[in-house]
Amino acid sequence: MRIAVINEVSSRDKNGKILDALKGFGHETFNVGMSADGDGPELTYIHTGLMAGVAINSGAADLVVGGCGTGQGFLISAMQYPGVFCGLVTEPLDAWLFSQINGGNCVSLALNKGFGWAADINLKYIFEKLFSDEMGKGYPEHRSASQKESRDMLKTISVNAHRDFADILQNTDRQLTERIFSHKPFKEFIDNYAKIKYVY
Repeated sequence: MRIAVINEVSSRDKNGKILDALKGFGHETFNVGMSADGDGPELTYIHTGLMAGVAINSGAADLVVGGCGTGQGFLISAMQYPGVFCGLVTEPLDAWLFSQINGGNCVSLALNKGFGWAADINLKYIFEKLFSDEMGKGYPEHRSASQKESRDMLKTISVNAHRDFADILQNTDRQLTERIFSHKPFKEFIDNYAKIKYVY
C-alpha cells in the first residue's frame, strides 16, 4: 500500500510522530505535506484536503493520512472530493472499526486537541489496528454483506454527486492549486506516482 502523509500548518510539529508510528507495517510511506523543519508554502486544511483528493483520484496514493488540530477540518475538506472516504480516528478502536466497516482510503487525526502524554503510543496503536485485519472485512461478521453493499452504494453516490475530478481542478481557484503544486514534496509524489495526470 502507498500511503501519503499530508500535514497542515497547525500540526506540522506532529509530522515526525506520524511517520515514526507508520514504520514497521510494510507499506510505502511518502511525506508530502508540511514537516516540522520543512520549507515551502503554508498549507491549511483547505489545501491538504485538496491534496488528499488529488492523491486519491490520481491513483498516486492508496491511503492518505492527514488531520489538523481537531481532525474535523481536514475531514470536511477531504470529503468535498469524489472518491475520498475519510474517517475521523482518535483512538485504536476507531481505526479498527473504520477499517472493518467503512474500508475507507483517508484517515483524519486530531493532532492538537487531546494530543498529550503518550500520544505517540496512541498513534502507533491506531496504525496497528488500522492495518491489523483485511480492510472491509465487516463487523460484526453477520453485517459484512450489508456493509459492503453500503460501501459500494457510497462509491456510486460519490461519482453521481461530484463533477469529474479534472473538471474540479480546472475550476478551482488558481491560488489554491498553485499553492499545493508548488509544494515540492507533493508535486514530486504526484509526478512520480499518479496513474492519471491532471492539468492544473
